[in-house]
Amino acid sequence: MSIITKAIASADREARYLSPGELRTIRDFYNGGENRLRIATILIENKKEIVERGSLKFWECCPDTPSNSGNRTYRASCLRDQDWYVRLIAYTVIVGDVEPLKDIGIIGVKEMYDSLEIPLRNWVECIRCLKEVTLELLSLEDAAEVAPYFDYLIQGMTP
Repeated sequence: MSIITKAIASADREARYLSPGELRTIRDFYNGGENRLRIATILIENKKEIVERGSLKFWECCPDTPSNSGNRTYRASCLRDQDWYVRLIAYTVIVGDVEPLKDIGIIGVKEMYDSLEIPLRNWVECIRCLKEVTLELLSLEDAAEVAPYFDYLIQGMTP
C-alpha cells in the first residue's frame, strides 16, 4: 500500500480529513518521485548485468546448488527468478514501500521453493549477491535508498 493510500485509508477509517503531517508526507513522497523513478530506471537498464554478475557471485559462494548442477532448466529458472526479484525491487523503489515485496515476493514463495527442493539459505545468499552487485552500480545515496528493500527481502526469506 503506498504512502498516499495508507494516509487516505487511515483518515477514512477515522472519518477525518488528512492532517497537516499526512499532507506533508504525501508532498514529500511526490517530491521524491523523480528520484525514485531515476533509481528504478538504473535498475531496469542494468538488470541483465545485475543478474549475470549476481548469479556468478552466488555460484562462487554456493557451487553445489541445483542451479549450478549443469541442468539448463534449473539454471534458466534461477536466472529468471533473480530477474523477477530485481523487478520487484524496482517496483518497491517506485512506490517507496515494501508492499510489492511482501505481497508478491515473500508470501507463498517459501513454500514454492521448499516444494522444488531449493534450499532457502541458498536463495537468501543469492539475493545477498544481487544486492551487492546492485549497490556497486549505484551512488551511495541511491544505494541507501535501495538497500533496505533487499534487506527486507532477505529477512523475509531467511529460514
